Amino acid sequence: MSTVSKIMSKHPHTVGPAVSVVSAAKKMRTARVGSLLVKKGKQLVGIVTDTDIVRRAVAAGKPLGRLTVEKIMTTPLCTIEGSESVHDAEDMMSDLGVRHLAVTKGGEIVGVVSVRDVMRFYKRYAQSSIAPGQRYSEPKISQD
Repeated sequence: MSTVSKIMSKHPHTVGPAVSVVSAAKKMRTARVGSLLVKKGKQLVGIVTDTDIVRRAVAAGKPLGRLTVEKIMTTPLCTIEGSESVHDAEDMMSDLGVRHLAVTKGGEIVGVVSVRDVMRFYKRYAQSSIAPGQRYSEPKISQD
């Protein structure tokens, strides 16, 4: 099974905690990502995701132009060692109810893995196990 370090984004985007939610959302759109690590000085202190913006800011009716990332970010960061399997990342995301994990190597954050990365991996994995010319079909579930 492949490891998390092989499917992660190696250069995660960051934002400062005092940045407005609107600015963070624009940065996510431009970078085409669903999360930004929040960096205070040299330390990563949290993560802000598209879900955080929707649930904790937009749906709550907060003033987006004045609201800072620090007020809605998820902290502490959920992390996984890069040498862990993709399946372990999937399990951890499911158990914790998150869609992004910071990836570590020797205690240092070296990337981010998302649900999208995991799905992309499994899609490639499924396609490689299907014979050329054969179409993928849903497995039949026994009704016994």
